Amino acid sequence: MKELINNLYNYRQLLKSNVQKDIRGKYKGSFLGVLWSFVNPLLMTLVYAIVFPIIMKNTEPHYTTFLVIAILPWNYFTTVISQGTTSILMNAGIIKKVYFPREILPISVNTSGLINFFISCIIIAIFLIFSGIGFSWYILFLPIIVGIQYLLQQGIIFITSAIEIYVRDFEYIINFILNLLFYATPILYASNVFKNSPFGFIIQLNPMATIINSYRDIFYYQSMPRIKSLIVVFAISCVLLYIGLKIFKKLEKGFAEEV
Repeated sequence: MKELINNLYNYRQLLKSNVQKDIRGKYKGSFLGVLWSFVNPLLMTLVYAIVFPIIMKNTEPHYTTFLVIAILPWNYFTTVISQGTTSILMNAGIIKKVYFPREILPISVNTSGLINFFISCIIIAIFLIFSGIGFSWYILFLPIIVGIQYLLQQGIIFITSAIEIYVRDFEYIINFILNLLFYATPILYASNVFKNSPFGFIIQLNPMATIINSYRDIFYYQSMPRIKSLIVVFAISCVLLYIGLKIFKKLEKGFAEEV
């Protein structure tokens, strides 16, 4: 871990330029450009807000705001995992020619996603204002929740990006898992809906469920997030980050030959 910190400091300009490239290049050439960061989650929210209440007979007040608060961090999560998994493979040309700490690449993806997420939080603010829910001091917990999500994602993509070099179909497996995980995360519904069912136990095992619930607590319910649950997810994220970095450093020796 000390080596990682040293590398990040020594190659901070490379990290900065990669993050800038990721942010600028994401919507390069598109008509709406960075506005897609707002349009995509809004379109998703519109579809779910129309369809899901009809199917589930949802009675959650301000359901659209309820959805937006969950969909935005979920988009952040899935975008980082998908792009982070292929981050090494997509930079094969650079890896073969220039030496630099390879972990810079997945970290750049996660960091650019973090910046995009904070920008898209403007949408949450707009919905909170126009729904009449407003803000509370619990919003001060936002950096903590986002930080835990960042650590969780970083640990995951250290592992997935390294494996992707050796197993080229791995990204499709990851995307399939993300699609399944969407329904095991309280995005379209409140977590207490399945409280007394076996599915509720599965939700409790999902770290993203705790993170999504925490966003809803501070924004929608305007209450204290579940600190004990967040501490557990933080511990899991730290362990996953440590293991992920170990796996990444072990497998990176063959990156130049395999890409």
